[in-house]
Amino acid sequence: MGEKAKKKNDSDSGERITQNRKARYEYEILDRFEAGLVLTGPEVKSLRAGRVDLVDAYADLERGELWLRKLHIGPYEQAGRENLEPTRSRKLLLHRAEISRLAGRVAERGLTLIPLSLYWKDGRAKVELGLARGRRRYDKRQAIRRREDDRETRRALRNKDRRLE
Repeated sequence: MGEKAKKKNDSDSGERITQNRKARYEYEILDRFEAGLVLTGPEVKSLRAGRVDLVDAYADLERGELWLRKLHIGPYEQAGRENLEPTRSRKLLLHRAEISRLAGRVAERGLTLIPLSLYWKDGRAKVELGLARGRRRYDKRQAIRRREDDRETRRALRNKDRRLE
């Protein structure tokens, strides 16, 4: 029985809950940060059930604190009236020095903080934030073209290996 519990904890370490794939397309990621997330009990249960959406979320500095806005965590049915608003603002946990460094960089023109992924680390929910700059339309087309070229190259190499066998 102890072995089963140990396996559960091992899977908790670094297990991805969700990823914001649209953000990687819409933005150029300049830097990445890991932050803790302040949650209530029913929100943690919903995260474990995978009822979360990162698409419209962003991080915001307010009075020296970092907040995650518009992160949608679906209600946990068994919680009843303990459920809070699904898109409420949630506090992010970072060291004071990291927050002040981020504040300086976000003040630069055109930079924003967006969540890239949500995952478990040592039983705690963590969010990977990206310091990002919005991409122009032509940048998006170049990214698509580069991705398709890479895919074709991998496919050609795979087919070449098959012919050699």
